[in-house]
Amino acid sequence: MNMKNLLRFSLWMFRVCGIWLLVLGIYFIFIRASLLPEDLRFIGVSDNGIHKNLPRLSQWLNHVFTVLGGFIAGCGVLVLFLAKNVLRHQFPGSIFALGITGLLTVGTMSWINFLIDSQFKWVLFVPAFLWLVGVFSYSFSENARNKSSYGRDYFL
Repeated sequence: MNMKNLLRFSLWMFRVCGIWLLVLGIYFIFIRASLLPEDLRFIGVSDNGIHKNLPRLSQWLNHVFTVLGGFIAGCGVLVLFLAKNVLRHQFPGSIFALGITGLLTVGTMSWINFLIDSQFKWVLFVPAFLWLVGVFSYSFSENARNKSSYGRDYFL
């Protein structure tokens, strides 16, 4: 694969991840239940026990997941914008920002879902893997290799 195609491939990986984040955020805002069966299993309590002892927990968690979903969807919109308009220019420090962003977003979500033995852990591993593929292919494209300084003086 030539370097130009490698760059295009990486940008498509980030577009896919951006769409995934946007859809996941919408899911958290409008669809996700306050407590999934795996949440109750991890906590070690029944749904009835939660409602009896913490009657407003579900309402509070709905608010928490709405805020979380907004942040996730917002991150997805930003990733889509960057993949469409900014990353193709391969500014110095881009690969550093992409790596840290992936680690803090899709990487953390995947890792935690393995820790809690979520039934969705392998599904949530896919975006983390795609992000990693995108980071590696972006870093090996010609301009990124020549221009990147891994975040020194460009990140903040």
